[in-house]
Amino acid sequence: MPSTGAPFDWSLVDIAVPLSSDRLPGVSMAGFRHRGPASMDIAMVAHPSVTLLIDLSEGEGLVHRGHARDLRGSAVVGLLPGALRAGGRVGECLQIRLEPAAAAVVLGAATELTGAVVSLDDVWGRDAGRIEDRLRTAASWGERFTIAADLLGRRLGSRPRVAPEVAFAWRQLRASRGRARVDCLAHEVGWSRKRLSARFRAQLGITPKRAARLVRFDHAARLLAAGHAAADVAAESGYVDQSHLHREVKSFTGLTPTAVAVAPWLAIDDVVWPASPPMRSPVTSGGHIPDFG
Repeated sequence: MPSTGAPFDWSLVDIAVPLSSDRLPGVSMAGFRHRGPASMDIAMVAHPSVTLLIDLSEGEGLVHRGHARDLRGSAVVGLLPGALRAGGRVGECLQIRLEPAAAAVVLGAATELTGAVVSLDDVWGRDAGRIEDRLRTAASWGERFTIAADLLGRRLGSRPRVAPEVAFAWRQLRASRGRARVDCLAHEVGWSRKRLSARFRAQLGITPKRAARLVRFDHAARLLAAGHAAADVAAESGYVDQSHLHREVKSFTGLTPTAVAVAPWLAIDDVVWPASPPMRSPVTSGGHIPDFG
């Protein structure tokens, strides 16, 4: 799936978000319908969540290109997958973001998914096809969100959760935008730093230190996309200097801060994911959000 070189046009995408009644803790969802006649091609940007991309298209559908191979159809994108593009002749797609603690419960494979992109079949087996069929034949995006929320809610309610200490440490990392110190978190939960790091990695698939870097990068990327200067973003996000920011952005995306600032993947983040703290005004030239009453 080579890049076309043309900027992605969000005005050709209709966007839907669920009502508050369909939202679950640690879970965010959005629906996309691409009205363009040609194939889409968009670079994904690392995010502190596990992402489910459920392809509801007819025909060729969604394609993912990572380091090793192309993957067609619905996929699960683990934490820290590296450079990844999504595209193909995509008609409709449901994107679900799972906080790592929720992903560990819903998918049951947090450690194995870190750094990986796998098909939904690899994770859910035969259930994947049945889920896709139910979502594809639903009469509206509202019905699709209800189906997805019911499925995820039942999994969240019927499986063992991660240790409260691990969940607390993750919440603190998110709340501090990656600036909480791991030794302080360990002290707060009454564990040694070594024990917290080991349990955190075993249950979420990532060390607390690496998680903090990812959360901090996400905050910085959103500031860059909001139009803030790189030097200001570095200071606001807790980097030593602008060079430090540049190295971290390059590490997570393979891109420069300037390129991340105009990444289409981030261009409508605050519109699509209303649970995120707003950082900029909604785009007016991109897709719209239908009101599902």
